[in-house]
Amino acid sequence: MSLVKTWYSPEAAAEQFGINPAQILAWVAEGLVRAEQEGEKVSLVNIDDVRLEVQAMVDRS
Repeated sequence: MSLVKTWYSPEAAAEQFGINPAQILAWVAEGLVRAEQEGEKVSLVNIDDVRLEVQAMVDRS
């Protein structure tokens, strides 16, 4: 069991990495970032998945 917080709101995750929340939502739509949804709204995203995508984005630039 993880004792570290791994699920954040898209806005909090974006703020943590200095990116636009829309980018995180795009990754969710592409299936690259796991998310919890309430209806159509993404309420939480997995920060480990976000971290991997941010790293991949940095590596590409």
